[in-house]
Amino acid sequence: MERLDHATLLNAAPAPPRVWFITRKWGPAMGGMETYCERLTKELGRMTPLEVIALPGRADGSPPHWCALMLFPMMVLRRWLARETTPDILHLGDMAIWPLGLLTKISRQPVRAILSAHGTDVGYHRRGGLKGRLYGFYLKLGARLLRDATVIANSAATAAAACETGWRKAEIVSLATDMPTPKAGVAQHDTILFAGRLVERKGCGWFIRNVLPLLPEYLTLEVAGTVWDESENAALDHPRIRFLGPLPPGELAERYARSLCVIVPNIAVTNGEFEGFGLVACEAAVAGGVVLAAHRDGLREAVINGETGYHLTSGDARSWADRIHDVTTWSPDRRERFIAGAKAAAKYHYSWPRVARETLDAYRLETVR
Repeated sequence: MERLDHATLLNAAPAPPRVWFITRKWGPAMGGMETYCERLTKELGRMTPLEVIALPGRADGSPPHWCALMLFPMMVLRRWLARETTPDILHLGDMAIWPLGLLTKISRQPVRAILSAHGTDVGYHRRGGLKGRLYGFYLKLGARLLRDATVIANSAATAAAACETGWRKAEIVSLATDMPTPKAGVAQHDTILFAGRLVERKGCGWFIRNVLPLLPEYLTLEVAGTVWDESENAALDHPRIRFLGPLPPGELAERYARSLCVIVPNIAVTNGEFEGFGLVACEAAVAGGVVLAAHRDGLREAVINGETGYHLTSGDARSWADRIHDVTTWSPDRRERFIAGAKAAAKYHYSWPRVARETLDAYRLETVR
């Protein structure tokens, strides 16, 4: 994918661009994409002229009804035709709504299209099958019709997935977290924590089968999350596993901080799924956890190796067991120093103001092309 000379272009664009942000991912629906759209636009609104056109979710936290989704493009078109001024940037909140970017083609004034890419919305074609092939064709058509559009990807892995369907230009802007920082507590040196959806690619089942037997018997694994995959559910039937289910943010933050370490052991899977970013790694670092994460997919950006956590070789059980054993030998002073540094680095880098600044930089690059 084409990358841009930031210094040259940004110096040529002093005026903040006028932006329309269009999204079907909005509260009260719940999810990472909804959080992204709401928090990003809140910060962007402080930095540049911004109009948000959002389709709210349902009151129970689920996505909009299919009827509302079908009518959403018509609502956007009416707003576009009734506009008093034309924006410089039309930012679409996810890749699946790329047809709305065609509004830039019918404008008499120049408007640049930006699309946010999160993971599944740009990588679903990798799963194969009829649905995967059809979605891949859909994205390829969008790349052809919006050949000048820029993708804002949450990681290099997500940018690479976009490239596979023909999207040529990308800017990488890693995500942020609002995870609270709990009061300092005593670490549970006999407890390892996994948090997240229980699907194969996230590696919890792999860790239980391959790494846990290599660890001392006194170490147990707590699992916080929701079961999505039956094979992962079966792995939980183990005497050294405590399944906690989904936890509210405050309680989860406390467990991040108290655990010996927080594992994010993602593995390669045959269906082509990948981790677009890996927000758990950022959350745990901000909360005061010692993060051990697989060096793959979006986790490469979600962990600053040696600062907010450590990268480990994906699928190498011995390296995981050895690193966990090393963490058990840390003195209280060493642990405290590492956690303090990780918190500071994570709070700075994985913050929404930083995401908004880098997104605004991408807008400016587009307006001065």
